[in-house]
Amino acid sequence: MADARLTTASFLVLGVIDKLGEASAYDVKGEAARTVAPFWSVPHAQVYAQCDRLLEAGLLSQVRQESGRNRRVLTLTDEGRAALRDWLDDTAFVPVEARERGILKLWFGGRPDLLGPVQLDEHRRTLGDYQELAESVGELLTRGQRDALEFGIRYERMMVDFWQWVQRRDDEDATDR
Repeated sequence: MADARLTTASFLVLGVIDKLGEASAYDVKGEAARTVAPFWSVPHAQVYAQCDRLLEAGLLSQVRQESGRNRRVLTLTDEGRAALRDWLDDTAFVPVEARERGILKLWFGGRPDLLGPVQLDEHRRTLGDYQELAESVGELLTRGQRDALEFGIRYERMMVDFWQWVQRRDDEDATDR
């Protein structure tokens, strides 16, 4: 294996290919968008770059499909499976970076009366989407997938509660003026 620094995006690619058995970079991009994007997004270009890096590092192997568009189909090597397993078994804590644009705007003086209603609507919509997903396919998900979906539901509930609190504070401040 070539000396490659593996990132979370690397493990996302390994994990998706492991779940699918084999996949093109395009398949990885689509599956990531369909499954993990709500809690871990990865730019499309990064998926392709990661596939190249992991291939070069010996963690993936490829076969070119002769028919159609001559696309390459990737599978995990034994080294790739071992790297993924080691990562899955690593219990090290890494603090969460929420990357909520609305919160950043509040920090720098964004107006709660403008931000609040939009943020609240969007978090309610996303919460509804997650709840609908849980009701429609929840039984088909693995325990880990269901737990991740539950995280999304709880996170969106917390964000709805937060933005309601921001709006209440803004309403109170307006009354005091």
